[in-house]
Amino acid sequence: MQQLAWNPELPTAMRLRQLVALALTSGRPVALWRLPGAAHARLCLTLKADTALTGLPPVLEPTAPAGFAFFPFWDSDHNPPLFLPADLFFDLATPDKIQVSAAAAVRLPELRQRFAALPPTAPLPWHMSPQPIPKASSQADYELFVAAGVAAIEQGKVQKVVSSRAVRRPLPVGFDALAAFQDLQQRYPNAFVSLVSAPGVGTWLGATPEVLAEITEDSVFRTMALAGTQLAQPGVAPAASLWTAKEMEEHAMVARYIVNCFKQLRLREYDERGPRVAAAGNLLHLRTDFAVQLNQVPFPNLGTDMLRLLHPTPAVAGMPKQPALEFLRRHEGYDRAYYAGFLGPVNLPETGSSRLFVNLRCLQLRPNEAILYAGTGLTADSDPTREWQETELKFQTIGAVLE
Repeated sequence: MQQLAWNPELPTAMRLRQLVALALTSGRPVALWRLPGAAHARLCLTLKADTALTGLPPVLEPTAPAGFAFFPFWDSDHNPPLFLPADLFFDLATPDKIQVSAAAAVRLPELRQRFAALPPTAPLPWHMSPQPIPKASSQADYELFVAAGVAAIEQGKVQKVVSSRAVRRPLPVGFDALAAFQDLQQRYPNAFVSLVSAPGVGTWLGATPEVLAEITEDSVFRTMALAGTQLAQPGVAPAASLWTAKEMEEHAMVARYIVNCFKQLRLREYDERGPRVAAAGNLLHLRTDFAVQLNQVPFPNLGTDMLRLLHPTPAVAGMPKQPALEFLRRHEGYDRAYYAGFLGPVNLPETGSSRLFVNLRCLQLRPNEAILYAGTGLTADSDPTREWQETELKFQTIGAVLE
């Protein structure tokens, strides 16, 4: 990749803001993210305004193009799956460099001119979704929905279903999405923190704990089962927390589903570790990790094949998959859009790694408000009021940036 020169006196935060403004003021998409445990964020800018893709999820193998994937829960015309090519890539760990892809290098003279003319304090016109605002459920309506899910389980129509709902919250005066992104990084150092804005899609901000599929730079495929939730108790170590049979069964269903995906590919050489307790903000989850050494198995496309089998997992939809999805279509009553979809960098420059996460604990920006999303996994032991309370707890994770 070639490089785009900076003003050497410009602070890193201002450089980031200037790059985001460069994309947004010209109607282009932008993706900003911070990996779990990382010290610095990264930025991907795409120079093409039309980035919508139809069809299958992205290819994760190192020969595929570098970029950022942003996929919906339901693939539809009004929620298009996106792949944002990394025409410009900025790693805040090396703030003196902006990397420019070979495809975009021919535009370097134009980019340098536009960049030099852009004020560091340029306004940020975030993309807004043209879709209707999703319906917010009352507690009574949501509890009826949960009760219907439990009844479907008791009748043998599904084994598990994942209910969800959306709420509307006003934006604070002077709300700044970039500042909120920084706030989330500090609040949740072990989460995948993201800010994505694209034409026709709108602007989404989130902090998710759940890995969907990874291929590391040392050729290891990873995924996880993350299901079962409870509130962290003051003075109680996560490992000492007690779990109900409902929570343990909810988690076991997701773990079994991942193993079944491996079996569909006839893969037996995988490492399984868990369940263990994982903290995510003020919540605890049960987590089991799976890993495959790609250089030790004859499955060169394992990452891409597993991604297509996994999404949507039982942790966000239910199982069996198709009956659970059909139940949601008939009963959930709103469009999840990109909530419970997946997102993340693919074939990062210099490392070739790909890291995709389930889009949980997220919000969508609207002109004067935010739409927050949360869900819970239902089993035969679910209590409607407790499921409502669990969504309220999950709203606190992302809702903290609106306080």
